[in-house]
Amino acid sequence: MHAVRAHSRGGPEQLVYEMAPRPRPAPGEVLVAVRAASITSDELTRDATWTDRLDATGKDRTPIVPSHEVSGVVSELGPGVTAVTVGDEVYGLIPFTRDGAAAEYVSVPVDVLAAKPAGLEHDRAAAVPLAALTAWQALVDHAAVKAGQHVLILGGAGGVGSFAVQIASALGLRVTATAAAQDSDFVTGLGAQQVLDYAGTRFEDHVKDVDVVLDLVGGQTQTRSWTVLRPGGVLVSIVSPPDPKKAAEHGAHGAFFIVEPNHDELDAITRLIENGRLAPVVDRVVALTDTRDAYEALRQKHRRGKVVIHVAAMS
Repeated sequence: MHAVRAHSRGGPEQLVYEMAPRPRPAPGEVLVAVRAASITSDELTRDATWTDRLDATGKDRTPIVPSHEVSGVVSELGPGVTAVTVGDEVYGLIPFTRDGAAAEYVSVPVDVLAAKPAGLEHDRAAAVPLAALTAWQALVDHAAVKAGQHVLILGGAGGVGSFAVQIASALGLRVTATAAAQDSDFVTGLGAQQVLDYAGTRFEDHVKDVDVVLDLVGGQTQTRSWTVLRPGGVLVSIVSPPDPKKAAEHGAHGAFFIVEPNHDELDAITRLIENGRLAPVVDRVVALTDTRDAYEALRQKHRRGKVVIHVAAMS
């Protein structure tokens, strides 16, 4: 099969488009003919991308295939698989310690896949799993949000942020978000009641007593966000662990997590999409042969939503 692989650790410069062995599904797995995949800016810096563990203690897996969001068609069943059939259209988040979907075929544990949302083309479906699951797990699992609460989303126009604004709105939250000035109308259209220009405005001068801060930026932006939380509020970050001393000083709570595949949560996200409450935002679609350039662009260019790789392998 054709695939994009890296034979040594590094950044996008290590990625090459080449022929690679077609995987065979093990027990509990299915072979997916990839129609589309989606990429993430920090993926190539993670230990899990290169090893068999989430931390630096894992064994080297090179050559690796990147891109852990997949949408495609079940092509072959591994032993013991009964939950899907050949020809089913599926999508999901591939565990980070496995090869990804920047290839014509990928073998995936069946329990991380869900039925692709009806009526959503593969190029758009591939933009959903990682970013939408991250937003869902931040708001529902780690912040335990309730309808009527006020959430501040730091970075509302990006891949995760665009889903977080929509999901928060669908869950009945009052949403304030930060974004670039040119993205204000875009983020408002996603469901934010208030959008603050992160370059020209200090958000702490405009919001206070929020129930939840979702930090998608990190650094000093995270540090400044403690002051806007109400006592007992929650700061959830996907960038870096919040400082427990700062949390104690402000009578708040901090949480940091790495998104995990979850079939049931992906099903809930699918229902929101099919009910018209949630829509993926795609910045652009590139060919599999242009995957390296796409990863390079993630480090340099402002974007709205996700960058998708169009693969369209034939079953």
